[in-house]
Amino acid sequence: MIELSPSEEGKEGCVFISFEGIEGCGKTTQVQRLAGRLESLGIPVVMTREPGGTAIGEKIRAVLLDARNRHLSSLAELFLYAADRAQHVEEVIRPSLGEGKWVLCDRYADATTVYQGYSRGLDMDLVRMLNDTATGGVLPDITFLLDCPVNVGLGRALNRNMEMELKGQDRFELERKQFHESVRAGYLKLSSTENERFILVDATLDEETMEAVIFEHIKPLFKQEKM
Repeated sequence: MIELSPSEEGKEGCVFISFEGIEGCGKTTQVQRLAGRLESLGIPVVMTREPGGTAIGEKIRAVLLDARNRHLSSLAELFLYAADRAQHVEEVIRPSLGEGKWVLCDRYADATTVYQGYSRGLDMDLVRMLNDTATGGVLPDITFLLDCPVNVGLGRALNRNMEMELKGQDRFELERKQFHESVRAGYLKLSSTENERFILVDATLDEETMEAVIFEHIKPLFKQEKM
């Protein structure tokens, strides 16, 4: 039996964990693996993602990732992510934490800071303001940054699309290598400035090893009941 430590918000057992990284770093797989481990311990888990996570969010996701929308402006992109996040927090994340559940999110506000701020070059004060407004102060307890070279990540993304018989790459996967290098650099810079929340994980490791590394880092969030 697992006894959960109370979160900073005072709700018994609720924990908010986000996963970040470049395209093809393995976030989605690790969210699923961690959820499986937690559920096996009897811990209530909600898996979600951005963009998406709600019915409205999935429609926004379709616009954001559609390769046919190559001319979507950076500012429009930023506002779409903010709208997606505001709905996501209101409909899924905040209620789930209020119920004492663990929320595992595949990308969150840090992705906007990096992709639209660092890499698109939008005004960082505007990015922060929209992130603060959309999240309503709901921030992750831990953020795992899965880091790997761009060539490795893009190669995995391409192989994944082929295996899933997806028709082509999404709008972000089609960006030039230089863009993805700037995304990786942005994540590393952000993680170094917020190192109390970020945990860097070597995403060149195999899936099983990454899972074990991640699980070791979350152990302090709960404790075994004394026999």
